[in-house]
Amino acid sequence: MALIILRKNLYRLSDFRMHGTLATLKNQPPTHVHKVVKDHLCPWFCSWQPEPFKVRFHHARCKNFHLENGNDLHPLSGPVFSQVSDWDRLDQNIKNEDSQRFYKRLSNLTSSEEVLSFISTMKTLPDTVAAGALQRICEVEKKDGDQGLPKEILENSIFQALCFQFEQEPSELSNRSLVTALQALILLHVDPQSSLLLNLVAECQNRLKKGDLEVHNLCILGESLIRLYGPGCVTLELIISQLQGEKLETFTPEDIVALYRILQACVEKVDEHQPFLNKINNFSLAIVSNLSPKLMSQMLTALMVLDQSQALPLIIKLGKYVVRHIPHFTHKELGRVLEAFIYFGHHDRFLTKALEQHVAALHLTLDPEVVSRIMEYCSRKLILSKPILNAVAETFVCQSEKFSPSQISTLMEPFGKLNYLPPNASALFRKLESMLFTHFNYFPPKALLKLLHSCSLIECHPVNFMAKIFHPFFLQRLQDEESHLDRLSRAQLTQLFLTSILECPFYKGPKLLPKYQVKSFLTPCCSMETPMDFHLYSSVKIGLIDLLGARLYFASKVLTPYCYTIDVEIKLDEEGFVLPFTVNEDVHKRIALCIDGPQRFCSNSKHLLGKEAVKQRHLRLLGYQVVQMPYHEIEMLTTRLEVVEYLQRKLFSQNTVHW
Repeated sequence: MALIILRKNLYRLSDFRMHGTLATLKNQPPTHVHKVVKDHLCPWFCSWQPEPFKVRFHHARCKNFHLENGNDLHPLSGPVFSQVSDWDRLDQNIKNEDSQRFYKRLSNLTSSEEVLSFISTMKTLPDTVAAGALQRICEVEKKDGDQGLPKEILENSIFQALCFQFEQEPSELSNRSLVTALQALILLHVDPQSSLLLNLVAECQNRLKKGDLEVHNLCILGESLIRLYGPGCVTLELIISQLQGEKLETFTPEDIVALYRILQACVEKVDEHQPFLNKINNFSLAIVSNLSPKLMSQMLTALMVLDQSQALPLIIKLGKYVVRHIPHFTHKELGRVLEAFIYFGHHDRFLTKALEQHVAALHLTLDPEVVSRIMEYCSRKLILSKPILNAVAETFVCQSEKFSPSQISTLMEPFGKLNYLPPNASALFRKLESMLFTHFNYFPPKALLKLLHSCSLIECHPVNFMAKIFHPFFLQRLQDEESHLDRLSRAQLTQLFLTSILECPFYKGPKLLPKYQVKSFLTPCCSMETPMDFHLYSSVKIGLIDLLGARLYFASKVLTPYCYTIDVEIKLDEEGFVLPFTVNEDVHKRIALCIDGPQRFCSNSKHLLGKEAVKQRHLRLLGYQVVQMPYHEIEMLTTRLEVVEYLQRKLFSQNTVHW
């Protein structure tokens, strides 16, 4: 193991080869010492940093960080190496500090200053410990965002000593120290073209070609090079190739997840890597129980990005263990977990129960993005969870200002989609109306349309905003988002317009122009209705033929002039006689049979979805007698006689029918 001798080898610069010790600088005037630092230590850092963050790396030679009169920067306490006694205190260290004790102490330090102060008390540092110090500095600085190191840390003599030694003697470092130092310095935004980073990368590449790097170090190096050069880095393919040659049994859970992250970054080559991914997916089943919440979140994200839908056993097992860790995920991690489950279509009652408990306990402190993601999960999977919906409604009433317009739209959509009004519905929609009045123009057009349409599904009609959304200006904004107005938006507009006619007769504002209207709400791509369950329809059809005497007396899948498609329509004359479905004269009453399969209800419940509820509501307002036939009633009928008797009860309850 290489040792970094802070005291004696700190400034072994080419100008001082004969001496090579700190004593060389001891007898020099401060201005000379400062010049040495400027000429040899400053070039490590430059203005490279991912957008949108601005540069925060400035040494004595940089002239654009709060400078006046073009003067060079100096540490707040004086010259860079103002006192040789600063280094004399290194002698106070207890020799041969145990590495494990060091790491434990290091992990308890909460600032870069504390880390540097701690290691400054050590006479010699094992290279692994020095790399660990850099890693800890990176960790504590990243807690405040991706801002890079502050000036006082960059100009700290201990920090500069660490960097200088890594630059000068990379070949003396252990594999672990080498890749750890490289990883930390990249995360701290060291200039990719600096000699410090170039030397470390060159040494890594040299050891990689010789096959000297272990699995864990290969994973660290792979992720570091991706961050430094991007997924197109040529060296990355060599790393992946070597990892493919290793036995997966030698990988730790952390290494497996790191491997997923590397392959995730190379998503364009997923087909090429798929055989390797299949092996990893199968192996990962055995390690799921050992994953931390953070690693579970990262694994699920990678599986989603890599579109590993075929890894269903792994996704199901991850779902099982996610339930146990719901309280322990960070807001961001939980959001990513739910995003992956939405993508893969995974849900179960245990996950829903865990989310209910989590939201009920923390709903007023949850991050808005997490709240939106939880509501999106419920909406996509049609989960009517009253505890979640009630808690979110309360959160919005109390803290509406912390939600963005898009988040508000996502948050409110499930109430309409799941056909549910929370106990505080009045306060909820008053708050929403207030937000819309003050921030109407800040809502993305599609999000706004989706929001208002959702409200109308549960009879909370946005009358005060209908004139605005039917106005040509809004319709143009809606259309500008794409080259044309998509069919779903047109269907939502059409249903809102129909709602304004049937349920809001007092509305006297602009009408929706015919060119924006659809003729049918039932389409394959973006339907506003759920197609009829043909298995249930077959049972009902046989019963109707037995009951009415012939197939002639009812029609199926009837498109009305009002865009809705009726499952089965029966026509009656004024005396209650059933008419053939081909007759259009002397029709006194129309009966609309709604054969509601499971897809028309919330998941695992008997609660009708919002789009089906509004359809039945509108059909009644249009004069139809709506007869609902839910699947849970039809499936209980075991014989044709029972089906006929069931239909008699349904049809005769309000009519005297003759056939």
